[in-house]
Amino acid sequence: MYLSAVARICCGCVLTLACLAAVELQAATDLTSLDSDDATALKKLSLEELSQIEVTTPSKEPERAFQSPLAIYVITSDDILRSGATSIPEALRMAPGVTVERMDSGRWSIGIRGFGSRLDRSVLVLIDGREVYTTLFAGTYWEAQDTDMFDIDRIEVIRGPGGVIWGPNAVDGVINVITKSSKDSQGLLVSLAGGDVDLGSTTIRYGGIVGGNLTYRVYGKAVADAHEYHSNGNNYDAWRTAQTGFRMEWVQSNDSNFTLQGDGYVEKVGEGAQAVSYTAPYSQDLYGHEYLSGANILGRWKRTFSAGNDFQVQAYVDRTNHRELNLADYRTTYDVDYLQRVKLDSRQQLSFGLGARAITIYDPIIFSGLTFTPIHRTDQLYTGFFQDEIALVPEHLILTLGTKLLHTNFTTFEPEPSARLAWTPTSNQTMWAAYTHAVRTPSDAEENFTLSGYLGSTPLGLQAFAAFLPNPNFAPEQLNGYELGYRRLFSKNVLVDIAGFVNHYHDLFDEEIITDAFSLSDAPAPLHLLLPAQFRNGLEGHTAGVEIAPEWRPAKFWRLRSSYSYLDLWLEESPSSKLALSTIPSIDGGSPKHQVTASTAFDLGKKLQFDFSYRYISALGGLGIPAYSSADARLAWQVRPGVELALTGQNLLQAHHVEYTADDGPNVAIKRSAYLQLTWRK
Repeated sequence: MYLSAVARICCGCVLTLACLAAVELQAATDLTSLDSDDATALKKLSLEELSQIEVTTPSKEPERAFQSPLAIYVITSDDILRSGATSIPEALRMAPGVTVERMDSGRWSIGIRGFGSRLDRSVLVLIDGREVYTTLFAGTYWEAQDTDMFDIDRIEVIRGPGGVIWGPNAVDGVINVITKSSKDSQGLLVSLAGGDVDLGSTTIRYGGIVGGNLTYRVYGKAVADAHEYHSNGNNYDAWRTAQTGFRMEWVQSNDSNFTLQGDGYVEKVGEGAQAVSYTAPYSQDLYGHEYLSGANILGRWKRTFSAGNDFQVQAYVDRTNHRELNLADYRTTYDVDYLQRVKLDSRQQLSFGLGARAITIYDPIIFSGLTFTPIHRTDQLYTGFFQDEIALVPEHLILTLGTKLLHTNFTTFEPEPSARLAWTPTSNQTMWAAYTHAVRTPSDAEENFTLSGYLGSTPLGLQAFAAFLPNPNFAPEQLNGYELGYRRLFSKNVLVDIAGFVNHYHDLFDEEIITDAFSLSDAPAPLHLLLPAQFRNGLEGHTAGVEIAPEWRPAKFWRLRSSYSYLDLWLEESPSSKLALSTIPSIDGGSPKHQVTASTAFDLGKKLQFDFSYRYISALGGLGIPAYSSADARLAWQVRPGVELALTGQNLLQAHHVEYTADDGPNVAIKRSAYLQLTWRK
């Protein structure tokens, strides 16, 4: 059934592309060079020109990244293509302060400034403004987040809280994947790739124009990845995925534009899991497949009245179907967001908005040891925000004050205030400081979740189980964050970006035994010994660190970049905690203290490119993961205009290495690999 669905998606997409290409080829003739030009435009820019790049994640409106009063890093489309990254997590390795650790073929642990985990519950992830964070277990299923890598315009990464604009769960950072405008992806693109681990991938995309005002693109892609290295030979984690989508933009005038876009996907990911039952055999190690599918559609309308005076309305519907070996989650998200900006005078810019979201959820019982109660639920979110940008000294000293106010079915009203100050004494340097309060709202896993664990047989012959019970009183996790930053363009060829931070957390997630509820139970039968536990707010913590990211272009054909990130993370039990199952080692020692990256890029004449990147990740002591180094390299040859052949090697320094713990069973090691890619643009 799964392979049939994949075949239908791929065949339907190819037929659609062929028909559209035949109908619109003549209309698109004058635009076919745009995508090719776009793919090479950024590498022609100097650092001075790149420092003028505008970003939208800090305020949902374009602003110059260099002057933004927060730690933001932009991964451009050229960076992504030249790195050889085949997925969004792989591309995120380029951002300082972001920890990307591959768990197996299809799963990653990603964190910003600590607290990395498979679902990174304190990092908010968006694709074109559509949130892909799930309230099931709090976080992002990275295996389900895909798009055509050729379509990504940039990835904007905010290290540190971004709750004023984006609301709850943007505690440690925001990752916003922004795809290209349809007018910038015209013509036909075909890409074929294959290798020893990346077994094969196909991408087909076509963009056209209708009537002069309407541009569009459609795409389809399919990927097959082999398993990684398993010391016990249980090679369960092969990955198959297929996705198709479209984007269309209608520019009515210079003052009004409308965007409509959508995607659909199916995936099969090998996984291992443990299932617990109150009848023999009590605990089972399961190996099989995780099945994922979904579709989304998003519309956005923006109207501009004058400079600094505009509004935009965005709405989307997102359906996700998630079936693992021991759980299932089916949900539909309905979201609407309104933003308006008003320029009061030359010194003051106001922004305000409202948002509402409803998520209908169905979580059927797959195994008795893992349940959500009730299985049919609706999560809700309501937000409002206000932000005032005040030019204390026009073009030199900007104060930004704002707050987000949110309400969910898990929380009462929660404010997220922020104050940011940016000083730009000259056009080539910016200093900034910020204070932010942010919250991570409770999830279904904390308030509606029951999970059983098998402990073994007692001397009396009874079976003993631990059970994590729902906690309707789980409180939002809280952050008070303080940041300082400095950026300077020392010349047209040298750029340095430095950010430092101190964060205080309280009401953090932990696991606590309910010591006064130890009992015998026959619900469900048979009679067994039960040791209850709950997810509670029993930890407090601090993080402090610094991130340094210099870039140097000694010649037009040569680029050098590096970064160093230092993190000190410290946790302790709160005075009210009854902690018995300590989560401190896995959190405190689950993030690297040191990260180093270095990369170089060469244009070897007009037809050859060579890119090399190195990374060092210090040990994850709490998880027993040793430090490691790794490297990637890519050599690309422009065979003729519009045709490129590239050879990419990944994880080159050892045959295989472990980056993070597996969901179940022995840790999975990531293998050295290589793949060849042919890309044709017309």
